[in-house]
Formats: sequence, structure tokens, C-alpha cells
Amino acid sequence: MRFHWFLPTGGDDERLGARSHGVAIGGGGASAAGAGHRDATLDYLTELAVTVEELGFEAVLTPTGGHCEDAWLVTAALIPATTRLKFLVAFRPGQVSPVTSAQMVSTFHRLSGGRVLLNVVVGGDDVEQRSYGDRLAKEGRYARAGEFLGIARAVSDGRPVRPSGDHYAVDRPNGGGFGGHPPVPLPDVYLGGSSDAALDVAAEHADVFLTWGESPEAVAEKISHVRERAAARGRTLRAGLRMHVITRERAKDAWARAEDLIADVDDATVRTRQAQLGAVGSEGQRRMLALHGGDRRNLVVGPNLWAGIGLVRGGAGTALVGSHDEVVARIEEYREAGVDEIILSGYPHLEEARHVGAGVLGRIASSPSEKEYAS
Repeated sequence: MRFHWFLPTGGDDERLGARSHGVAIGGGGASAAGAGHRDATLDYLTELAVTVEELGFEAVLTPTGGHCEDAWLVTAALIPATTRLKFLVAFRPGQVSPVTSAQMVSTFHRLSGGRVLLNVVVGGDDVEQRSYGDRLAKEGRYARAGEFLGIARAVSDGRPVRPSGDHYAVDRPNGGGFGGHPPVPLPDVYLGGSSDAALDVAAEHADVFLTWGESPEAVAEKISHVRERAAARGRTLRAGLRMHVITRERAKDAWARAEDLIADVDDATVRTRQAQLGAVGSEGQRRMLALHGGDRRNLVVGPNLWAGIGLVRGGAGTALVGSHDEVVARIEEYREAGVDEIILSGYPHLEEARHVGAGVLGRIASSPSEKEYAS
């Protein structure tokens, strides 16, 4: 199993209400502007990237959107500070041409020594998409993403591309690479979603299908569906899980930390955020909200599976919470459900990564099922 961490390019927090409450978190460039908040400075992101590389994580996922810094620029700045760590760069096909993207990947590949991965984000929020000048509805965005990836892969392979398609009219009759270099094949493409359109595009174009943290049974069902669609196209793909984690040596300490994380979030904020998130046209977001229904009494949605983060933040809203042994056991269940990779995060990211690195990664590597998997 491959383990990745999240790079908080929108800033980091000790508590989910930390920008107006709580105690300032020290180290790593703590912000004087918000108690309990840590700005996404280059110093802090560098410290985090170096730390997770030393802990044994394979890559860091860098988000995309108006809430964070640009993923390409941040990860490029981190190349010289790291040696092995890969960068899973999130981007939206509607904001850049497939040829330009292929050229960016080619450049990044050479500058980093091949340490780039791609997370294609189609975009589930129509309002945010329009703020970037993208007026396509969700179904159209998935169709465009499929066309985008087909062209980007052809260009990256050095194959000729002729004008065609509903969204792009690329004319590269001679193929070839960029800057006098040989073509660089497109690296692994990660793509997530829960709608039929998302599953179809993933089955056709992705190397890794991503899903958020629901129960192992629900995750297994979704993975089975997308792999069936991939098999019908003569393809295979890996499956990745995106979720948070709160782990300590003792389970009671992990659960106390989970409660502390949302201690500054009042009921009015929960109602406001649930209404905002409910208006987002994303099937995955709908499934996250349905886990708890905005009710603090319903946040434990499975063994060691806690949905408290989803009360106020969009995207991945669940966390594995428990002792190191319990978290290892739950990860093994997800592996049995078909998960090959996990992208984890926690608050604050630097400190939680250390807990995971020290208490979980080594136990996964030494477990019997890992040895069997490796063989």
C-alpha cells in the first residue's frame, strides 16, 4: 500500500474554528493574524514536505481552487528541498489547455527527476467554476476532462494530434517533445468522483481512482463499479482513499483530540456551512453530508470512522480516529476492500504526520497482510 500526505497550501489550523478562537500554534511560521492558524508560507510548507519525506510518505497532494495557493508554483518551489518525495499536483482541465499541461508536466518531470503525479479535479461547484470563467455544467466538465486527458496523453507520448473534438481543436501533426527533449509520457493520473460521469472518465483515463472515506463496504462497492467499467474498456486501475486521521498510542487520547478539533465550532456555524455545502452540485459532497446529517450526535459513522470534519469543511469530511493499532486495523480493512493507496491529512498537518509516521506506517509495513501483498 502506498501512503501519501496532504500539503495545506490554504493554511493549517489547530482547531477548525482556529482563525477566531483557540491558542496560537507555535513553530513552522505561525501566523500572528489568527490564533491557532498557521499560514501556508514557503518555510512551513518546506518543513512539512521535508518531514513527510523523512517519515516515509511517497507523495504529497497539493489542492487546487480559490482557497489555496497555486499548486504548480508551490510544488515547483519545493523540488530543491526534497530528494525522493513526489508531488501529486491537483489542477482543473478547464483552466489550461491540454498541450500546455503536457509541457508543464514535461518540464516538472525533468526539473524534479520524475517526481510528478497528476490529480485531475473536474470541479463540483458551479459557482466556483464560474468564478474562474468556466460556465460548463458538471456533465460537460466531465466530457471535457475526458477529451483533455486523451489529448494530453497523446501529446506526452509524442504522437500527432489532429483538430477534433467538442472542446479542443489541437493541431500537432508532427508530435514530438518540448524544448528539444524526447517526449515524456504522462505520469500517473488520479481522478475522483462519485457520479456515473466521474466513474466513466476514471475508467477510461485514470491510473488511480480516488474516493473519500466512507465505510469499507461503501468504498468496496464504488471501487468494484469503476473497475468493472475499466475492465470493459480493457483497462485496469488502482484505487486510492482520501481521508483525515487522528491517531495516538491510546484511543482515548485520539478521541479527545477529535473533540478538541471542533470545540470552537458553534451550532450556527454548522448550520451555515451545511447549507453552503449542500448547495454544491457534487455527488461525493452529498454523500459526505449524508453520513452525519449535520448532527453532532451522529459523527461516529463506523468503527473508528468520525465525520466531525465534514460538519464545517467541504471535500473529504471523515477521519480515522483511534489508537495506532486500531487505525492499522481499519487501514487493513480498506485494503481488503480494494484500496491500494491512501492520502492522509490531519490538523495540524505537521504534528499529525509525525504521529502517523511514528505509530502507523511502521506497523502497516510489518503486518502479515503487507508481506503477502508485497509477494
